[in-house]
Amino acid sequence: MKRLFTLLLGVVSLQSIAQTSPTSADIYAGLRKLNVLGSVLYIAAHPDDENTRLLTYFSKDRLYRTGYLSLTRGDGGQNLIGDEQGVDLGLIRTQELLAARKIDGAEQFFTRAYDFGFSKNPEETFTKWDKDKILSDVVWVIRQFQPDVIITRFPTTGEGGHGHHTASAILANEAFTAAADPKRFPEQLKWVQPWQAKRILWNTFNFGSGNTQSEDQFKFDVGGFNPIIGKSYGEIAAESRSQHKSQGFGAARTRGEAMEYFKPTGGTAVSTDLFEDVTTSWQRIKGGGGVQQIVQSALASFDFMQPQKSIPQLIQVYKALEKLPASYWRSQKLKETQQLIVDASGLWLETVTNTQFAVQNDSLRFTTTLNNRLGSTVELTSLTVNAFDTVLNSELSKNKNVVINKTMFIPASIKVTQPYWLRDKMQEGYFTVNEQELIGKPDIEPAFTATYNLVIDGLPLAITKPVRYKYTDPVKGELYQPVTVVPAVSIHTQPPLVLFKKGEEESKQVTVEVGANKNIQYKSANILLRTSTDAINIKDGSAAIAKGTARPVDVSIKPTVVPASSEEDFALPFVTLDNDTSSYYLGLSTIRYDHIPNISRFYTDAIKLVKLDLKTKGKRIGYIVGAGDHVPEALEEMGYEVVLLTNKELARNNLKQYDAIIAGVRAYNTNDWLNKHYDKLMKYVEEGGNLIAQYNTSNQIGPVRAKIGPYNFNISRNRITDENAVVNFVNPGHQVLNFPNKITSKDFNGWVQERSIYHATDVDKNFETVISMSDPGEQADANSLIIAKYGKGYFTYTGLVFFRQLPAGVPGAYRLLANLIALNQKKEI
Repeated sequence: MKRLFTLLLGVVSLQSIAQTSPTSADIYAGLRKLNVLGSVLYIAAHPDDENTRLLTYFSKDRLYRTGYLSLTRGDGGQNLIGDEQGVDLGLIRTQELLAARKIDGAEQFFTRAYDFGFSKNPEETFTKWDKDKILSDVVWVIRQFQPDVIITRFPTTGEGGHGHHTASAILANEAFTAAADPKRFPEQLKWVQPWQAKRILWNTFNFGSGNTQSEDQFKFDVGGFNPIIGKSYGEIAAESRSQHKSQGFGAARTRGEAMEYFKPTGGTAVSTDLFEDVTTSWQRIKGGGGVQQIVQSALASFDFMQPQKSIPQLIQVYKALEKLPASYWRSQKLKETQQLIVDASGLWLETVTNTQFAVQNDSLRFTTTLNNRLGSTVELTSLTVNAFDTVLNSELSKNKNVVINKTMFIPASIKVTQPYWLRDKMQEGYFTVNEQELIGKPDIEPAFTATYNLVIDGLPLAITKPVRYKYTDPVKGELYQPVTVVPAVSIHTQPPLVLFKKGEEESKQVTVEVGANKNIQYKSANILLRTSTDAINIKDGSAAIAKGTARPVDVSIKPTVVPASSEEDFALPFVTLDNDTSSYYLGLSTIRYDHIPNISRFYTDAIKLVKLDLKTKGKRIGYIVGAGDHVPEALEEMGYEVVLLTNKELARNNLKQYDAIIAGVRAYNTNDWLNKHYDKLMKYVEEGGNLIAQYNTSNQIGPVRAKIGPYNFNISRNRITDENAVVNFVNPGHQVLNFPNKITSKDFNGWVQERSIYHATDVDKNFETVISMSDPGEQADANSLIIAKYGKGYFTYTGLVFFRQLPAGVPGAYRLLANLIALNQKKEI
């Protein structure tokens, strides 16, 4: 169950960003959009909160510039497809949002707010989010995007349920006014100007148990069919929403009338159209009427079989725009027109590498391919890739490839590729981003960009595209991935957490893996493992490490390096090779899923050291694999032998060999096959076994698909979101609070994000409760942990979030879990 070192240059995901060419239908729609000067910004709290059908309608029917501002990246939710949590889950959901926007046509923005998990009210939310900071981010996005209309998914009055939801509406409505006030956040005015949207409305809803819609609200139909695309807006929206795979939000395509309802919350009233009293034609800009006429002419003569015939008219549009006074819409339409010229020309432009990772102080070879597929008059005057620049002055012949191969040195001055919001240490409730112009951006900038300086029909244009890694998979074919700048050496440690039990004097071994991102040879490596009280210095002899492999170095850690006054500490490895002045200490995490591009981020790969008073009983544990968590690794660190149980193992294995069986998070949601093992599991319990079921959900991800326990109970959405909530011992004499570890209130110190989720409800009388907790202003709930004796054994259902606490090294969580495992281990006197 050790965390395995992933070779940097090993197998990559089969899915990636694919380079596609726009169709004539896309170009025609883009031409139509040139004559629309209106914008709408939708604001909510999380990935998946957005109304994809409404975004699709605005973007592809009304042709407005459409944006979605998600205050968070969804870092605090659960993950249906893997075991990533926290910032890693936020990275996944960021890419899922970007994939959704590619389908529905909207643009994506974020604030610095961190999704710290479920919040029951906005007051709690603002204790962690710095309200003024996040408000400034919303104002910044509004001033940059300049929406005519702002729409919120949730109301300010709490019907949205989640505290983040309500907070997003409060911030949006405050920002509606603040964005227009030059006295609010004046430091932004170096880059943007105050902006007053015409109106802000709440997009009322009817889902779950809440219906906030009424027929006296302003409403209109967004369920139309777009013959250019060949789909209804409900069909496109379903494809967009289905990109939220980590949340299990696959959606069915819908057709037919679909009404959306709105309630104004600020600005001028609305009676006939959301954009009434907003000029969305070229009449909005002085002198813009001429542009509108040229576009209309281009639309009238557009040839779907020969889109390049529209280039002269598009160039006329471009030159007419250049003559207009500087303005938001002039700038926006220049970008759109330039892209349409390139699209209509049928140009193929790409610069790729044959490796995904560019190594500092090493060389990178890249290949540029250009093809003038439709035979437009195109000249390539120069090509620039970062610092590399070449002058060509080459006319591109029709449908002939022009290939340019170059090798570029990557100096150490080029920084490693890191999501900008993770570069600096984050605060409890928000990311630290010190560069104003980065705030709001959805993704990191590409490591390298290629700029193609072209002359198309006499018009000079500079086209910039990201440099990508291109490869061919034997099954999937040609694929692309982002290019990541990495250091020469990456450091990985295993295990990520080491437990020292009280009285334990033996050293424990950890492995520091020196990963080579290029071929490395050294005479001596100095490995320093630094803790707060000690520094372990190890010399590693002469070695050669081939690119893409790692050299493991074993290090012994004594319990004495963990301060007696602290229950946790960190050991941080540093590696220096020969006379290299660099101290390498960063680990690289690469997340790979089929539906999004590979995601890479660097982190300080410290080993968490935990010293605690822990007693365990029992030895062998069967772990039923659920949606994904790191509990098995923690169990092994506690000293248990862990066997992962899937359908096959449950069917074949004699369960009596396990002192306890633990079901992973959402195991009963995700595994249909658990149903057929119910009788076997209950017999195991009845004959003296111990079955512990961690939380399952009762939401849209899917109902519990199998019966869980020997007696009836249901699963609610009740939870305790305050990780510092007072824990009351309602049954202090119960074995689980006393054997083999005495559980006290101290064991609930230092918990992270929350106490518990998805409590039991409608609980059979055979279950006992042990503890109760409550969030501020609420009644105590005792159903986060329910235990029943069944025959000679025990069954437990718990919503306590062990899956968060154990990787975080929370001592009390280890002690309480050890007691749950020991329920059937105490000998009767």
